[in-house]
Parts: sequence; C-alpha cells; structure tokens
Amino acid sequence: MDIKSLSLTLPSPLDAVSAICTVPQKPICMMTLAHGAGADMNHAFMVTLSAALAETGIGTLRFNFPFTEQKKKRPDSPAVAQQTIAAAIDKALELYPSLPLFVSGKSFGGRMSSQYLSINQRKDVKGIIFYGFPLHPAGKPSIDRAEHLKNVKVPMLFLQGTKDTLATWDLIETVCQSLKKATLIKLEDADHSFKAGKKKDTMPLLTKATKDWIEKKIK
Repeated sequence: MDIKSLSLTLPSPLDAVSAICTVPQKPICMMTLAHGAGADMNHAFMVTLSAALAETGIGTLRFNFPFTEQKKKRPDSPAVAQQTIAAAIDKALELYPSLPLFVSGKSFGGRMSSQYLSINQRKDVKGIIFYGFPLHPAGKPSIDRAEHLKNVKVPMLFLQGTKDTLATWDLIETVCQSLKKATLIKLEDADHSFKAGKKKDTMPLLTKATKDWIEKKIK
C-alpha cells in the first residue's frame, strides 16, 4: 500500500488544501473521498475506511475542505465545497489517468459531491458512493435535500444505517426507489456514524458493499 500526502490547488481567492492518497499495489479504481461536516480527512472513520478500501483494491484520495484546513467549525458554502471536490476529481485523474474514477463522501461530503455532479455532467466519473447521505436534519424528516439527485447522471450507491437520525429509513428508501440509478444497502442498527453496538463492526460491510458495487460498474 502506498500512502502519500499532497495538496489540491483551488481557484483564487481560495487557499490550497491538504490531501492524502492511499493506493494498493494493484488498484482496480480510484475514488475521491470527502469528509463530513464535523471532522476532517484524518478522522478515525476516514482513515480506517481508506485503509480498508485499499485492502480490497480500491485507491482513495481523501482531502480537507477549506473550512477544516483553516480549523473553522462552520462548513463551507456549497460553491466552495464543490470547487474543492472538482479539484480532487481532477487531481485523481491527473495522478491515475488509466484507472476508473468514482466519487464518494461521508455525510456532508457525499451531499456536496452529488450536488457538484448534478450540475457538472462529468463523463470521467463512473459513479458516486454515499457513506450516510444526510437527507434531513435530526428530528426534522424531509426529502428536500434529495431533489438534486434527480439530475445526477451516474450510478449511485447509498450505504445507510437503519438508525441514522439524519435519514429516516422509510424516507431514504422512498428516495432511492424514485431514482433509476440508485442502489440502497441497509446496515441494520447502524447510526449516522455507522456504529451498531459495541460488538458489531460495520467497516467490513461498508467495504464489501463498495467493492461489490464498483466491480459491477467497471466490468
């Protein structure tokens, strides 16, 4: 496994942000991996997920958004977040032009990635993976945040816990059923952080579901 640090150059007046590539010896694809609103790219979940995906042959490029790079608590605007995601996609293609490219994100990172793809129809992206799509604020069930998904032209994989307070199960199920390109994977008893009790490790489920889905898309 090769792990290397790099930086992403963002459009002026934004500053560059840090990024890390985690790539197995024989990768089957590359995947951008955007973090959530509450932690940066070095959060334990992000680091563990990157390493676990590499074990299955999936390379990742995870990165900071400007707000975490600058150690601010308030997430960036959608426009800034989407510019950062675009830079990550371009960097992954620059570094690994021969590999299929997927886009992914945890919570906020996934939603900003899909918003970007709903506006920018990129033929160089093979699909998008959501590690917990934040469909609505906790305690305020709604599907308004899913409206843009109708304009995403690439296949979508939703990995969702049944106890996710940011995506009531019946609502996320209804949303995915309305999208022709969506696949929904249920993680029983898992919350928004993919915790499902002290004795249950959901990471193997996440990585297997990701690999199985990606392999079908690149055949």
